[in-house]
Amino acid sequence: MSQQTPRFDPELLPVIGTGADLPRVPLERLRPDALREHFAAPPAWTPELIAERQVSDRPPARASVLVPLVLRDEPTLLLTRRTAHLRDHAGQISFPGGRAEPDDVDAADTALRETEEEIGLARSYVEVIGLLPEYTTVTNFIVTPVVGLVTPGFAPTPDPFEVDDVFEVPLAFILDPANHERRLIEWQGEHREVFAMPWEDRLADGTVLRYFIWGATAAMLRNLYRCLIA
Repeated sequence: MSQQTPRFDPELLPVIGTGADLPRVPLERLRPDALREHFAAPPAWTPELIAERQVSDRPPARASVLVPLVLRDEPTLLLTRRTAHLRDHAGQISFPGGRAEPDDVDAADTALRETEEEIGLARSYVEVIGLLPEYTTVTNFIVTPVVGLVTPGFAPTPDPFEVDDVFEVPLAFILDPANHERRLIEWQGEHREVFAMPWEDRLADGTVLRYFIWGATAAMLRNLYRCLIA
């Protein structure tokens, strides 16, 4: 029998620190050529996070996600919000992607196929430039993050069963560790930390949209930061 999955409101978890004492990724490293060069010959670096505490006894499953860096005048990161009824990670902010299928050629093929199925972003818009280290989620998915440069001009068409929203966050915000909160979880007598990156977007009419990036997505973004600051 699977262990009970902890249920709580992550936005209410106490903040116990940030990365305000760490350097930002220089803006010149976010240029397309600089990103290509970095992933073509990455310097030595160590991922900060590679796995979560397991709460499921189901067999591990391979999956891939796309880390889509949109090449706007100021680069952005494209993310999705999962629908509330899904079995795994319902309602959470995530990268587009999903479980590997037998016909997939490799991790990048999985990420590109799943992204097109989930949000209608055709692979012709995506230039894969590298991979981040595998990350094992609390639900026992072994996830390969595939970093891709996305050419603007696409129109997302999210699958309404899986995706509630598609949005973009300034990449400079994500790669500024001052915006990386460490939050404390207390569960079954254990204490552990998770990363969170709350972000607000203000529409032209003044409406404020709030997005709470945390958990596996925030952990993989923290590894992206560690990779690019190396």
